[in-house]
Amino acid sequence: MPLIIISGYPSSGKTQRVNEIKEYLAKRLKQENRSLRIQVINDESLHVTKDAYNDAREEKKARGALLSAVERTLSKDDIVIADALNYIKGFRYQLYCIARAIGTPHCVVQAGVPVDIAKEWNQKRGSEGYDEKVFDELVSRYEEPEERNRWDSPLFTLIHDDKEIPGDKIWDAVILRKALPPNKSTVSKPVSSTNYVYELDKATLEIINAFVERQKEFGPGGMPMIVPRSETKVINPPRTVTLSELRRHRKQFVTYNKMNTTLDVDRLGDVFVNYLNSNLE
Repeated sequence: MPLIIISGYPSSGKTQRVNEIKEYLAKRLKQENRSLRIQVINDESLHVTKDAYNDAREEKKARGALLSAVERTLSKDDIVIADALNYIKGFRYQLYCIARAIGTPHCVVQAGVPVDIAKEWNQKRGSEGYDEKVFDELVSRYEEPEERNRWDSPLFTLIHDDKEIPGDKIWDAVILRKALPPNKSTVSKPVSSTNYVYELDKATLEIINAFVERQKEFGPGGMPMIVPRSETKVINPPRTVTLSELRRHRKQFVTYNKMNTTLDVDRLGDVFVNYLNSNLE
């Protein structure tokens, strides 16, 4: 069943909105005699502390844990609410792909709070809030959801002084709306496990080797780069990305996906490039 992706600045009242959405959905499900569970996945449920956002590697692990938990939990009997910063558009795209792969609707709910108010709320939390430097860094890297992007649509932006959530509209979006069919990058395709692993290894290896060669040619930064086996371009960070770092990302991706033979082998490159784009900063 549906996936609701929460997004917003740190300390912008996201969890409060999640509780309001959860309460509304629970009442509506009871009224309509539907037996669906509402599952909230957040840093607390994943045992991720705010200290994780002090270190880039730990933050990536936290995102990976959220992604895995959403993928495990989404089912015909569960409404999943991903209550996290979800500030990277590439990461929201990955969550969208999970929902679309299993044929369930999704929506994005943004906590629309001005930076100065979020900062004030964060300071009031004292030791339970984010470190001021981390707060500022997360805000500077926040990528606003845009409804014109299919992975950010439908989008509901809740202003900080909105007294009520648009419960009926959220219900219509995730319960009544028909899910989009899986696209080429998420559709199931019969394939032998042996051939799948071979193609997975081959595609990812070709991409990281091409990345290294392209960055040597063009230098760090600049326009996204074309790589083999992918219609999606890979970002070119303003730093030199070493082959060892790329190999670590490749190993993590391959390890996670070796048991998942539902991906179309012809689209493995696009999925891996989207993974790199979400992890290379």
